[in-house]
Amino acid sequence: MIDIRENISMKTYHTFGMDITTRYFVEYDTVEDLRSLLISPVIKSNNFLQIGGGSNLLFTKDYPGVILHSKIKDISVQDNEDCVILKVGAGVVWDDFVAYAVSNNWYGVENLSYIPGEVGASAVQNVGAYGVEAKDLIERVYAIEVETGVETIFTNEECQYGYRSSIFKTQLKGQYIITYVEYRLGKTPNYKLEYGNLKSAVGETPTLQYVRDAIIDIRRQKLPDPSEIGSAGSFFINPVIDLDIFLPLKEKYPNIVSYQLPDNKVKLSAAWLIDNAGWHGKKVGGASVYHKQCLVLINENNATPADIIELADQIKKSVYDKYGVDIVPEVIYI
Repeated sequence: MIDIRENISMKTYHTFGMDITTRYFVEYDTVEDLRSLLISPVIKSNNFLQIGGGSNLLFTKDYPGVILHSKIKDISVQDNEDCVILKVGAGVVWDDFVAYAVSNNWYGVENLSYIPGEVGASAVQNVGAYGVEAKDLIERVYAIEVETGVETIFTNEECQYGYRSSIFKTQLKGQYIITYVEYRLGKTPNYKLEYGNLKSAVGETPTLQYVRDAIIDIRRQKLPDPSEIGSAGSFFINPVIDLDIFLPLKEKYPNIVSYQLPDNKVKLSAAWLIDNAGWHGKKVGGASVYHKQCLVLINENNATPADIIELADQIKKSVYDKYGVDIVPEVIYI
């Protein structure tokens, strides 16, 4: 089924919760519905944007075109001896998928619990948390080419995954709409508990549910509930710099939080940089830095898009002026 609505508020369709209006809001249930839409007048005569849960977006003004949203929500399971392959509809809520996997004792995605958004976006953004990224588990990605309506199946390698990046955000941006993502999950225990204080939070005898519960508790302590406080989660990407740039910083700021990467690269904590540049709890208009986590910018008091943008710009400049490090928004400005 295709549902086309006009002049719809996006307030409940993106996690910043701003009352932005779109000219058309269109939802579809199947791949064939999507193909029909792509050749329809409403798409052919307007700009359009495919969204998921709206958890990584900042609408800067009313959207004059078409917002597309997938309601493809079926999951098929291929059961193998040592693993399962799950073909998951792009419109499935990401955390519902994680809960489904955990309830079936399938290992791999539990560390990605409580991340907002939907499955389709996980393959675009390469979501990650607590030492696990979507790319570690994705087998294949099914997508429809916008221009032709033809289905293309991308292997993991063809998706060209990087840190919060994929080919769908770079060379192929706007050219494909993801319909399904295949995830390979294990059937035997294989926990990754080295990140942060996760091991102590889970205890000596971990189970999938213990790991999921611990991560949900940790994330709830650090991040606002979008149903109560508008935000897009982590606003900035943790910057990656060369080792020779990092070493003088480490000498000047011994407590700087960092993670060694291959090829003489170092990942810095954007949250640490922002906090130590003095931004804890600061405000611009109705926007502010979340008091529990400096990486999160919130819609505290009917913030406008301009408030969020100005706050982000000031933080970005301040961090660069102090550390010589450029931090880049993870949030996409629309």
